[in-house]
Amino acid sequence: MPESPKTIRLLVADDHPIVRQGLVAILNDQPDMNVVAEVNNGQQAIEQFRIHQPDVAILDLKMPEIGGVEAIDTIRAEFSTAAIIMFSIYETDEDIYRGLRAGAKAYLLKDTPCQEILEVIRTVSGGQRYIPAEIGTKLAARMERPDLSDRENQVLALMAQGKKNKDIAGELNISENTVKFHVTNVTLKLGASDHTRAVVNALQQGIIKL
Repeated sequence: MPESPKTIRLLVADDHPIVRQGLVAILNDQPDMNVVAEVNNGQQAIEQFRIHQPDVAILDLKMPEIGGVEAIDTIRAEFSTAAIIMFSIYETDEDIYRGLRAGAKAYLLKDTPCQEILEVIRTVSGGQRYIPAEIGTKLAARMERPDLSDRENQVLALMAQGKKNKDIAGELNISENTVKFHVTNVTLKLGASDHTRAVVNALQQGIIKL
């Protein structure tokens, strides 16, 4: 008589009740899956992971209190072998890059067909990664771009608000020449031809959000 498949214990974290409850219902309907915890924010995801130590955790990237990337960072710091799937409506280069860099094993969009979600869970539970081809292309493009420093990110955020160099200098308490230096670096790193295009590129890539 063949052995029964090992039950995959799951944690689901998503702040949208309909999405979370729908996903939980689908997962619990599988003979080899069991949702041991469902939560609606990143802090609860961390706490419930510590309690249940599931085989696979499915985390939304955008959640209240603590976001998905920070939750992944925290969980992976305590449980280095944690298998985590990012679940998001976003598909920008930066979202993908930050999540995978934090240690996620897979990235799924919320419009992914149910059967594919189930296959990915089984794949990740088996110790493998899952990166769809289109996501891999975005990730490769993001990895070619240098990271912005903390100060450059601050300057970029103020640029996106339409602030002039003088205003940025006053807000960050640095000289206007220093601001110009950072603006030039931001523009170059984002592969832009001018300051306006740098902001547009940053928005398209998910580095900043208005």
